[in-house]
Amino acid sequence: MLLSGDDWAAVWLTAKLAALTTVILLILATPLAWWLARSQSLASKLIGAVVTLPLVLPPTVLGFYLLLALGSQGPIGQLTQALGLGLLPFTFGGLLLASLIYSLPFAVQPLQQAFQAIGAGPLEAAATLRASPRDTFFSVVLPLARPGLLTAAVMSFAHTVGEFGVVLMIGGNIPHETRLISVQLYDRVEALEYAQAHWLAGGLLLFSFLVLLAVQLLNRRRSAA
Repeated sequence: MLLSGDDWAAVWLTAKLAALTTVILLILATPLAWWLARSQSLASKLIGAVVTLPLVLPPTVLGFYLLLALGSQGPIGQLTQALGLGLLPFTFGGLLLASLIYSLPFAVQPLQQAFQAIGAGPLEAAATLRASPRDTFFSVVLPLARPGLLTAAVMSFAHTVGEFGVVLMIGGNIPHETRLISVQLYDRVEALEYAQAHWLAGGLLLFSFLVLLAVQLLNRRRSAA
């Protein structure tokens, strides 16, 4: 058998995590990216830097501080315990929260660039037709920013699939609960099970290539538009 039950469980859990992360990020990142694209305030620059931080911060550093924040003595951990939710480290909920933070810039940046590329012309035209800001955003801005939305979705999903350092720090290595593809691949290599590792690594390699190809096609479509 090419892949075992544990391998498929890791694949399913990774796909589930990536899909949930992508949906939530698109909901959260769209208004944030719109504000960052439109605002020139100092606050927007500071928040933009914070959003971008996971791009340059080593994943293990981010994972370590998230582990402290989510732990029993951390502010988020104390809050979740007070709400009766327990502790998030080494749970799927903890993986989801960590993935949202770590993949946030991969959703915000494509959207922000797409919003900035729209320019003031379409917004002014909508204003002359007496469209409300809400109607302008949903009827003009979002359709024009569709390639950016697609790029943000693809990049968020792919980045979540490829996580290792952060998810290992927060989720650990619990089979069928927090063990993702990247962790399963590490376990296969550590156990010298190279045949199974080849299938997992090859699948991730092919997936990464298809993601990059999709992003290139989306960028080409956006440039042509």
